[in-house]
Amino acid sequence: MPSNRNSRIVTEGLQRSPNRALLRAVGFGDQDFEKPIVGIANSHSTITPCNIGIGALASRAEAALRDAGAMPQTFGTITISDGISMGTEGMKYSLVSREVIADSIETVCKGQSMDGVLAFGGCDKNMPGAMIAIARMNIPAVFVYGGTIKPGHYQGRDLTIVSVFEAVGERIAGKINDQDVYEIERRACPGAGSCGGMYTANTMSCLFEAMGMSLPYSSTMAAEDAEKADSTEQSAKTLVEAIKAQILPRTILTRKAFENGLAVLMALGGSTNAVIHMPAIAHAAGVELSMDDFNDFSARVPVLCDLKPSGRYVATDLHRAGGIPQVMKMLLTNGLLHGDALTVTGQTLAETLAAVPDEPRRDQDVIRPWGRPVYAHGHLAILKGNLAEEGALAKTSGVKVPKITGPARVFESEEACMAAILERRVMPGDVVVIRYEGPRGGPGMREMLSPTAALVGQGLGDSVGLVTDGRFSGGTYGMVVGHVAPEAAVGGTIALVHEGDMVTIDAEQRRLHLDISDDEIARRRQAWRPPEPRYTRGTLAKYARLVSSASRGAVTD
Repeated sequence: MPSNRNSRIVTEGLQRSPNRALLRAVGFGDQDFEKPIVGIANSHSTITPCNIGIGALASRAEAALRDAGAMPQTFGTITISDGISMGTEGMKYSLVSREVIADSIETVCKGQSMDGVLAFGGCDKNMPGAMIAIARMNIPAVFVYGGTIKPGHYQGRDLTIVSVFEAVGERIAGKINDQDVYEIERRACPGAGSCGGMYTANTMSCLFEAMGMSLPYSSTMAAEDAEKADSTEQSAKTLVEAIKAQILPRTILTRKAFENGLAVLMALGGSTNAVIHMPAIAHAAGVELSMDDFNDFSARVPVLCDLKPSGRYVATDLHRAGGIPQVMKMLLTNGLLHGDALTVTGQTLAETLAAVPDEPRRDQDVIRPWGRPVYAHGHLAILKGNLAEEGALAKTSGVKVPKITGPARVFESEEACMAAILERRVMPGDVVVIRYEGPRGGPGMREMLSPTAALVGQGLGDSVGLVTDGRFSGGTYGMVVGHVAPEAAVGGTIALVHEGDMVTIDAEQRRLHLDISDDEIARRRQAWRPPEPRYTRGTLAKYARLVSSASRGAVTD
């Protein structure tokens, strides 16, 4: 008669037999069933240059995981190219894709009982989508950035994708000719990698490194350089060690980690989209993060890096100048970073940065010395007022006039606004209002790079304000205010603005105001009726029913 223990072992073994049979069909041998199973969330795609190099990196990671004693299983995640869909109906799916990516990674990893995940991201939504999933699942994980693109060149200047959008406005203004536009277009994106300035992809990769979820220096490497593949291999090995030590994401993604991320965001002059992605990741990790936190860090942290879109340099320049470790060491030395925060390597941030100099090298000016920052304070401002009771977001870097009061030019969509700009019907002193483009109203909260870049290209970037319940590309700059909440679709005050109403944007006083009486606002609100949904079936309709306010990260769970 067998013992109870042996009976249990036999029974459990029999229960697992069908699972093993299926795994044998995908390459498992007898010894492999004792190894940790690691998911490779592979965002390779030929849709966009941001992700086109990730397939090769995922293959390098797969081999490294096997060598380190794990069993890798690769699965695909989707991608949307913001730059390609910009200014079109397709852009409504961009922010939606963040949720699809998060849900898909969670579904596969939890559905297949994986022991860890190596998550790859290349473009704007792969990265926060992957990190939301990592925070939700709380299984050992490392994030691997696909890498940044190298800059293009034309007539002695570096080019990025934003150069092309601005060239449209420059052509309309007669500053350049058709041949210039063509040459800028064909040279701006020379190969694989994410958009080269401190736009959304590079911003998020840098924040993930600062928060301890990626390896040091990995966030600013060029996609096509050998060191990116080497770093990917090391990331795979690090993940196996994290599985052995059970270093879990929520042990890393603490309040201190998010504060470190906010400090680095300000020091870099990073993308406005971090203001919607960071709260969403914090929500998944169970960490409180509010709009007021962004104002707090903006007041305390100087902009140390001279990076596009408002500055001169691109991410590969930042990498050569010392990368994120150099920026973090300066913040740590000056009391603006939590050195005891844990990283995925098992080291604290202070231990990771121990050998990094306190000040940047003198033979570069991408990273400024502490005593000579690009701006004395951060570049992001959360504005509030009767036009944005929950808050709105302004980016002040590169803005010469931080306050404007002007007549509202009201548009019910991005397309209507863009037509007016291209026809030169927007004048200096105007405040453009684009509404019903929020998370629920769009739906999908489109980025407004096309109109903002066209205004900059026409020379109106400092004389025209723009207010929207949509959002902006990481490449946007100028007197622009986005993320207005509550949005128009739920009856926010932005829905009540009339053509010609005076609107005040005051970045210094953190104020966004519709200059009419409270009684008139109440009268208009009583008369307002919500518009019919733009979509009643499918992905966008489902998203519109579920999505929260932009002030809460536009989350759907």
